[in-house]
Amino acid sequence: MSLPRALQPSASLKACAFGFLGFWCVIAAFPILWITVMSLKDPIDAFSSNPFHVVFGSATRETGTGVSAFGLVLGLALAVGAISAVPALAKGLTPLGGRFVAWGLSSAATLVGLLIAAFLLWPGVTGVLDPWLGIFGRPMIGFTVDHYVSVWVHGEFYRNFINSMIVTSGVVMISITVGTLAGFGLARCRMKIAFWILIVALIFRALPHSVLVSGYLPVFVNSAAILRPVLGEAAPTLYGMPLPVIFVLVAINQPFTIWMLRSFFASIPPELDESARVDGCTYLQAFRLVIIPVMWPGVITTALFSFLLGYNDFLVTSLLLDAQNQTMVPAITSFFNRETTSTDQVRAVAAAVSITAPLFFLVMIFQKQIVSGLTAGAVKG
Repeated sequence: MSLPRALQPSASLKACAFGFLGFWCVIAAFPILWITVMSLKDPIDAFSSNPFHVVFGSATRETGTGVSAFGLVLGLALAVGAISAVPALAKGLTPLGGRFVAWGLSSAATLVGLLIAAFLLWPGVTGVLDPWLGIFGRPMIGFTVDHYVSVWVHGEFYRNFINSMIVTSGVVMISITVGTLAGFGLARCRMKIAFWILIVALIFRALPHSVLVSGYLPVFVNSAAILRPVLGEAAPTLYGMPLPVIFVLVAINQPFTIWMLRSFFASIPPELDESARVDGCTYLQAFRLVIIPVMWPGVITTALFSFLLGYNDFLVTSLLLDAQNQTMVPAITSFFNRETTSTDQVRAVAAAVSITAPLFFLVMIFQKQIVSGLTAGAVKG
């Protein structure tokens, strides 16, 4: 239903709004797009003063590593097909383990399939068909993944990726489990203590991470001596272990999760769970069978923000994890610190781009749940 003409914004206001939005998108997206292009070129092209050399990679193409017009179209089709396949795959897996498990398995399977297609299927198909396609099969843009192979295989960046997934998965599972229960209880509680709990949580969340980590660090370093009277000589050292770091990140980020989920639960009418109680459900059954299905977009949205808080954390993971168990974000600094040549610089850029890929993939997959979840939490029902 369109607005009456008198209530519609003027053409000049629309032009200003769209112009500002477009300018903001260019400013925000340009650095990510530019370093992505740089990471796929030889150093002579990546750091060229001519932007056309950076984009088209003439020197990279002359070395025999390039992609044709057909290769570009095929790569785009593979990416779009992979993202589009996730909802259908999740729908088929939902009866086996619930919606959350289904989306997680389908996302992981799609990511693995996309990587296999990118590194095996796509090069094989283009290598066979390009010679038969004439002008459409000629190298059009310089393109090389050697820097990514060097970072992930020779630099063993995959170990940092695995550590990141362990830490962030633990943070998300614990935060969402505790946050949903606490948020629902605080949203339904009529006592003043609920208000003060939220205020204390907000104050705790507002503290700088450096203040909190400075309190955790001595405990982590001296944990063996602290626990030895209780556990004897088998007392472990918490420093460098992912599991204690997961609990630290949960403690730091849990107030945000509780506040966000509490706002979502507050938008659900209390009559809904009261009706379930009248029909014979316990509090836990009403929460699990009635409230959570309605709240699912809000849970997905909060889980994504919790994932981002754990995934992008630098201070906690860099101070409390050793080099062997380091996550991706702190590990990037080591790539930039040890760069000595232009090739090392491009490899460091490739490592930085690798961090953004999982985030982009998650947002593209869960965009519908994020939008509906944010909308549900914005207006109280």
